Amino acid sequence: MSVFAVWVLSICLLLVQGSPVQKSDGEPVPLVIWHGMGDSCCNPFSMGAIKKMVERQIPGVYVLSLEIGNSITQDMENSFFLNVNEQVARVCEQLAKDPKLQQGYNSMGFSQGGQFLRAVAQRCPSPPMHNLISIGGQHQGVYGLPHCPGEVSHICDWIRKLLNSGAYTKPVQEHLVQAEYWHDPLNEEAYQKNSIFLADINQERSVNESYKHNLQKLQKFVMVKFLKDTMVVPPDSEWFAFYKPGQSIDIVPLQNSTLYTEDRLGLREMDKAGKLVFLGVEGDHLSFTDEWFNENILPFLH
Repeated sequence: MSVFAVWVLSICLLLVQGSPVQKSDGEPVPLVIWHGMGDSCCNPFSMGAIKKMVERQIPGVYVLSLEIGNSITQDMENSFFLNVNEQVARVCEQLAKDPKLQQGYNSMGFSQGGQFLRAVAQRCPSPPMHNLISIGGQHQGVYGLPHCPGEVSHICDWIRKLLNSGAYTKPVQEHLVQAEYWHDPLNEEAYQKNSIFLADINQERSVNESYKHNLQKLQKFVMVKFLKDTMVVPPDSEWFAFYKPGQSIDIVPLQNSTLYTEDRLGLREMDKAGKLVFLGVEGDHLSFTDEWFNENILPFLH
């Protein structure tokens, strides 16, 4: 079965009715969702289904599934070709203007949407983000693009060629989303110098104290890793781990990385405070059951 088929099956399972979750005062916390590569805000088999499922589980909750552009088609295209910094800026503006979010909200990002929402938390603290749930987000980037959702495979073939030939050239960085979180462990210097998105939010060049301070305002930062992920390379990036510099075999866990030991993002402090949550799920990329979601994710959405 293809990854896309597994994803559709998993989402269908999520539509099963479960026990409702609400705040003790009866007012549910709003939820902001950001989709992944090649997806859109309102695909009935992915984000549309997730939105409906959450609304069923949490009566009265306001769920905003982010649409980057003026149509579903444009939203999908922008997940490949609109500069991530521009996307984040647009989302920050949208959230700041939404009256339903001004008292705060939870966020849930799928695949690249997870790291993009982390950028929102770091760059735009108002309105406040309470919990950040990253489902398969590549927080240390990727070094490979094995496959994409089936209906956009031709785009992926073209993207692979661009990444292999010049991921860190200015035109590719500015116009190809996946290049903006391409992390080449064999050429860390080029990555740190030329990555216009990931190297910035991961504080690779210098420490922006506001990024660190804003991220630490989160109540919980939940990171979901798919233990049999064949799409994200390496899947350990979903837990902020990555290859040891200079090779692409051995993985350095987050707690052993300079990002953690130097506490460039405040993750060490957050970890000691119990704010970091590492969840593993048996399955390929974005493949999970309704039971797993209800047990592990819903508690963070109230």
